[in-house]
This record gives sequence, structure tokens and C-alpha cells, in this order.
Amino acid sequence: MIMKLLKIIFIFFILNNNLLANTDYFNQGLILYKKNDLEKAKFKFEQDLVLNPKNEKSYLYLSKIFNTQNKKKLEEQNLNTVILLDPKNEEAVFSLAKLKLEKSDYIESKKMIENLLKFCKNYCQKSSELKTQIEKSLKK
Repeated sequence: MIMKLLKIIFIFFILNNNLLANTDYFNQGLILYKKNDLEKAKFKFEQDLVLNPKNEKSYLYLSKIFNTQNKKKLEEQNLNTVILLDPKNEEAVFSLAKLKLEKSDYIESKKMIENLLKFCKNYCQKSSELKTQIEKSLKK
């Protein structure tokens, strides 16, 4: 009886570890992203989102991939999702403000940067520079 119970626990442990090992899609995607294998990385981030639909990091990396592929609409959708999940994600707010600026939406871009400057820690310098650029564009 004890032997059967130990076998069941052992099998469960092995299966559980294999399942966890096969579901680390975000880190697999990150490795592929760093190797510039963007299509495979995109697939891994999408797989991660099936299991972890609130993983803002996967959405952020998808937005970076879509930026590289010049798919602005998909980039914007993913950045909006990151901001929805974490309104203080500096990289996403900054990237979306830059995207808005590229689309000549100066007012919205400026609002986003001014908001970012209220809570920034890592993107303060870049945000200040972008705000200056936006203000110059508004004066034209």
C-alpha cells in the first residue's frame, strides 16, 4: 500500500515538473527575442499569454516585436494592454507617447509624457527630451 502511494506521488511529481518546464514560455520568448528570432519569440509570448493573460511583460515584448516589424496598429494595441494592466509601466507609456508623436497626435503624446513625468524613475530624462520635442512640434 505504501509503495503504491509512493509511486503515485513520484509519478505526479515527475509529471508536474515536466509540465512546469514546458510552460515557461515567457523566458523562452525572451531568449529568442535576444537572439533576434522574432517570429519564434512572438509565438512564445503568445503562448505565455494563453496561460498568463495578465502578463504585461509578454504584451510589452510583443509591442517591441511589432515595432520592429513596423506593425504600428498591433504595437499600439499591445502597449495599451500593458498600460491597462499597469498604468505606471514607464517603458509602455513612453513607447506609446512616441508612437502617438509619430502619428502627429501631439496633444495626446504630450499628455502621456506629462503624466509619465509625475511618476518616472527610469525614463525621466528621455521623457523630458520627448516633451521638448513635442512642444517644438506644437509651435510649428
